[in-house]
Amino acid sequence: MTDFKVDLSNCACEPIHIPGQIQSHGFLIVLDRQYRVSHCSDNIYELLRETCAKLIGSQLQYIEQLIGGDDHREFIRDLLSIGKINRSFEQINPFKLDINGETYYLIISASADQYLLEFESSTSDALPDVQKMMGHSISKMLADKNLQNLLENTALQVKRTILYDRVMIYRFADDGHGEVVAEAKNEELSPWLGLHYPASDIPQQARDLYKLNLTRIIADVQTTPIKISAAPDQLQPLELTYSQLRAVSPVHIQYLKNMGVASSFSISLLCKGELWGLIACHNYSPKFIDFLSRELSKLLGQILSSALEFRQEEIHQHTQEVFSGTLDKLIKQLQETVSIEEALANGPVTLLDIVHAGGAVLVYEKNITKIGLTPDDGQLKELISWLNQNNNQPLYHLTKLAAHYPAANSYRNVASGIMVVVISKELEEYVIYFKPEQPQFITWAGNPEKQTVMDSNGMMHISPRNSFQQWSQTILSTSLAWSPEEINSALRLQEEITYAINQKAGAIRLLNEQLQRAYDELDTFSYTVSHDLKNPIAAIKAYAQLLARGQGFTDHDRMLLGRINQRADQMHLMIVSILDYSRIGRSPFKYHNIDARALIEDIVRDQSMIYESQNYPW
Repeated sequence: MTDFKVDLSNCACEPIHIPGQIQSHGFLIVLDRQYRVSHCSDNIYELLRETCAKLIGSQLQYIEQLIGGDDHREFIRDLLSIGKINRSFEQINPFKLDINGETYYLIISASADQYLLEFESSTSDALPDVQKMMGHSISKMLADKNLQNLLENTALQVKRTILYDRVMIYRFADDGHGEVVAEAKNEELSPWLGLHYPASDIPQQARDLYKLNLTRIIADVQTTPIKISAAPDQLQPLELTYSQLRAVSPVHIQYLKNMGVASSFSISLLCKGELWGLIACHNYSPKFIDFLSRELSKLLGQILSSALEFRQEEIHQHTQEVFSGTLDKLIKQLQETVSIEEALANGPVTLLDIVHAGGAVLVYEKNITKIGLTPDDGQLKELISWLNQNNNQPLYHLTKLAAHYPAANSYRNVASGIMVVVISKELEEYVIYFKPEQPQFITWAGNPEKQTVMDSNGMMHISPRNSFQQWSQTILSTSLAWSPEEINSALRLQEEITYAINQKAGAIRLLNEQLQRAYDELDTFSYTVSHDLKNPIAAIKAYAQLLARGQGFTDHDRMLLGRINQRADQMHLMIVSILDYSRIGRSPFKYHNIDARALIEDIVRDQSMIYESQNYPW
């Protein structure tokens, strides 16, 4: 690790948990599971008057004798036993002891298959009695329910407790960059409140360590780190994730030097297990805080973390209750209204009432129903086509639509943010929410892109913000984020729409079954009617034929009887046609050409016979 070079390209992947060194204000001895010394820091002679070469490979009893003599045999072994029983060393840390006339804190932690024994001075640099100030500090911190006042009170109380020149509350954004949201400082220092810092300042692997080790002290950026020597059989780098003395990344050391900071101390702020931010403390001269004071300061951070979690949960709960109540009304409309579009877009409660959006569209059964501010019809059709090709998620949301779909830049004032609720991917049916552009005016602590400078010897040096002069940036084509409550509300809406569609499909299926029964009844009725009508018609035809055989009829009479016979045949055909007509829709159509002239002439002939007219041309 000593050959690691300062280079921005490797900052994000730097193995900061295995630096192979410790800071110079303490000492390290590492034991394996057999209580044999496997590692020690090269400065160990200053503590025990014994060289690293002689200590490595020795047994724990030898270390205990060097520290406590014959009067305190196996005291470290006893501490290790207690820690193993409790599965933690928090209850025994720190253990105060005297070594060569100086008082030290022994801090024990587990590291893979090894135990870290870290020795630090028990005295701090000009600190008051931190323990006595804790009660007062906590009561001051929690004096106001307002979130911003809570942050400001915490920064002030931490500064009064540990006396750093500047104490900041630093909050991480979703993209990893940070902002100073509260600050307490010496009067002569320029304010940093409101300044933003890029995510590369605290890369992901550093943020991961802040979640595991809740405090981190850098006593003096100008000192040289101490190497750690290892036994020959130790082939893997020593894991120092939980070490108090773990050496600092050379990238971060240079960063602090560029700011003029000589010492720093940080306390992690967690919310629901995730890193919300840091209490970042800077001093412009070297400053060491003993372990017990750091632990008490960590308590302030834990109290703030709990308060943050409670405040945020309170806000989230209120928002969730509002959305849930409105969604219940929308669901009732879905249940009581036949039309999905009518229920979601035209009732007292609409799609827009269950999220914080500027507009929404319902794409259902090839129709587009718009509510609020949305892109126009042409833009929507192109957007829907793009979604069909590019989205495979049941719920899809963005705050920078134009970055993924450049055509959206032309209507960013309406739809910079988008949330798509998929009803049916196959049928291209969606609920689409839109959020307008929310321009962000960010002030960075220097240009975040200017990260290297060249010295007089032509060497490049890291300089994230060499001058730290404020640098402003305006971010466009970005909407406000979609909150977890909005996403949950949209997911529930998706379930309810699907359920309502299925319900309506079930009702249609029931109607189809009823219609089928009606068709069957119509078939029976048609058959019965046709059968009953055919009998009298057949009788009429038979009587006409019998009459035609009789004597005494004129030619005109016989023509009338012939017409009766013809009309009986026509009525028989009409009854058959009616029966066929009742089955339309269940059998294929058969088309025939009809001689309309013959039909009209036949009608005219009948009328002429009735009114005894001879004025027809045939």
